[in-house]
Amino acid sequence: MQSGGDSLANRSANQLLVAEIARATERRSRLWRTKFLLTWGVIVAALVAFILVTVTVDSAFLKKVLPYILAGVPITLFLAVTSIFFATLLAAVGALGRLSSNPYFNGIASFYVSFFRGTPLLLQILFIFLALPQAGIVLPAIPTAIVALSLNYGAYMTEVFRSGIEAVPHGQTEAAMSLGMSPRTTFRRIVAPQAFRIVTPAVGNDFVSMIKDSSLASVVGVQEILWRAQTAGRPTFQSMQTLLVAAFIYWVLTIIFSLFQGRLERRMATGDRVQSRRS
Repeated sequence: MQSGGDSLANRSANQLLVAEIARATERRSRLWRTKFLLTWGVIVAALVAFILVTVTVDSAFLKKVLPYILAGVPITLFLAVTSIFFATLLAAVGALGRLSSNPYFNGIASFYVSFFRGTPLLLQILFIFLALPQAGIVLPAIPTAIVALSLNYGAYMTEVFRSGIEAVPHGQTEAAMSLGMSPRTTFRRIVAPQAFRIVTPAVGNDFVSMIKDSSLASVVGVQEILWRAQTAGRPTFQSMQTLLVAAFIYWVLTIIFSLFQGRLERRMATGDRVQSRRS
């Protein structure tokens, strides 16, 4: 009876200790978030004060041109979403080529990665838009931007996908083979799903970067955010104000999609922990 009472007392003490640790952790977390938000607030306030002091802000003018600049947001997002889709397809094919034992496939994939990673994205856009017409290949502005962004980001993502595939333990491939799976089935059912989870954060980062790099499409006349900001400010020599508006819009877009990316990563990490407990 004494032993049972001691055991109950020990469990109660342990529960109290766990609850106290949880409360302390929560207090530290709230304090950290408060300091974090305070730091952001101070930096943003300083930045706004600097802009107000150094730039003459015409509120009536900004109110007039803001809807025009915001109309470029759908075009920017269309460029980014479409280009990241095709870049992902190119990266998947390129990664398989880089891992191929066939020297021809490997050579083509290696050249693709080397060329498009080794030349500026702006140069690629101008080449597709200005040089290809001399060979009889004429692309409008938006398809030009999509092709250039897809090829450029596909080259970078090829190495990401290759690393993701190689990160899957080789023992799992051997185990699948021993169960009678063909190489194609092993890749489709064992390797590819795990590699996809590994590369998802990197693909999210590339998408955020592509939102900003889509502004380079303005040089060929794509009416996205930057093009509209320059067009609105140039006639009245108020480009600095419109460019600041464009910068703020890009910043907000990247923050929003970064939050989505972080939420997706946490969800995937939670799924991995649950799966590891079950196994």
